[in-house]
Amino acid sequence: MTIKQYNDKPLSHLSYAIVSDGKMAVVDPARDPRPYYEYAEENKAKIVAVFETHPHADFVSSHLQIHKETGAEIYVSKLVGADYPHAAFDEGDELKMGDITFKCIHTPGHSPDGITIHALDAATTKEAIFTGDTLFIGDVGRPDLREKAGNMTAKRKKLAQAMYKTMTTKMNHLSDHVWVYPAHGAGSLCGKNMSSDTTSTLGNERIGNWAFQEQTEEEFLSEILDGQPFIPSYFGHDVDINKKGADNFKSSVGSIPVHLNVESFEADAPIIDTRPQADFKANHIAGSINIMARSENDKIETWVGAIIQPNEKFYLVLDSISDYDEVVSRIAKIGYESQIKAVLTLGQTQFESSDDLDYTDFKQNPDQYTIIDIRNVSEFEDAKKFDSALNYPLNELRESAEQIPIDKPILVHCAGGYRSAAGSSIIERIKPDAKVYDLSDRINDFN
Repeated sequence: MTIKQYNDKPLSHLSYAIVSDGKMAVVDPARDPRPYYEYAEENKAKIVAVFETHPHADFVSSHLQIHKETGAEIYVSKLVGADYPHAAFDEGDELKMGDITFKCIHTPGHSPDGITIHALDAATTKEAIFTGDTLFIGDVGRPDLREKAGNMTAKRKKLAQAMYKTMTTKMNHLSDHVWVYPAHGAGSLCGKNMSSDTTSTLGNERIGNWAFQEQTEEEFLSEILDGQPFIPSYFGHDVDINKKGADNFKSSVGSIPVHLNVESFEADAPIIDTRPQADFKANHIAGSINIMARSENDKIETWVGAIIQPNEKFYLVLDSISDYDEVVSRIAKIGYESQIKAVLTLGQTQFESSDDLDYTDFKQNPDQYTIIDIRNVSEFEDAKKFDSALNYPLNELRESAEQIPIDKPILVHCAGGYRSAAGSSIIERIKPDAKVYDLSDRINDFN
């Protein structure tokens, strides 16, 4: 049994290709199926199975496209109510592929329909579990994403209770040497305390993962329900896409209108400008929102999906047309490519610029500014940077910014400077008569 792990770092998404005897299975595939096709070719293997551990909320899966293009069967729990061709794979079901036997374990908790895939290689006796969003390295999946999403809704407390049962009963028959392969690593919004490791063993998790420690159900529920990250707007949208199966990736990202070197522009929808902050501040179309896409460390997928609503159309400004494939493909990971009205690059026209902060004045007179902290509520409560700061989380800012007073200049900050670029541009859009400044990475002076 050969296992290859794929790590989509901006979304902290982990997917897998498993090869045995000229056949290959894929677990929780990303939106672009090409890497799995290339790996199958390298190993002279035929893709015969795609396992979906549950309908994912944070990314769009390519399971349906892989089925259409390779003939592979999709295996998913009957509880999903999937609208695509599939074979039900539930507690006790098995599938043989070469030397491997795949067994299904129903592991609800993150979602009611979650399954874990137990793989046993008869030739080498290697065992592995592909745990989806149930068991992470150092943590378990959050139980609060399915109250308003998908065909099967469930309250967070009920799912938290299901997770407690899963962790105390569902894996007891497995030995400590079983390898653990989750669908996410540190940085994902599907959990709160994940390790930076992307693999582990069940023995190590039984020792080091809080969810395996002896505790009452009340203690478990208190820990899992407290302090979970915010839920981006797109999460429920992606559950629904994954339940029916996404459109073809390549055709979806290749059919968006392009307007190069625009010299004037009348926007009838929000504009997401992905250029570096300095370029944006020097010149941007009025009302644009600066969500940077400089590298994989910039989480444009998460923040476009948090700030723009599902089915809301928007324009996309690129630094260069050479960035088209990379940026649009990243937006397609959350199923938002169909919402892009057009891709733009700017010409030589001077549209608008943002005011530069007099940093010395701010440091000497912070009380003369309205300080807006756009971090998440838990971040704000754990470590307040300025005593007078008001908390307006970025994911809610388009709806809440109207309440921000403008009697003083507005100073926006986050934890490191990336989010404040988006936050200050949103406030500029909503409060055009206000003086809005971005503290940017100078927030590090106050840590």
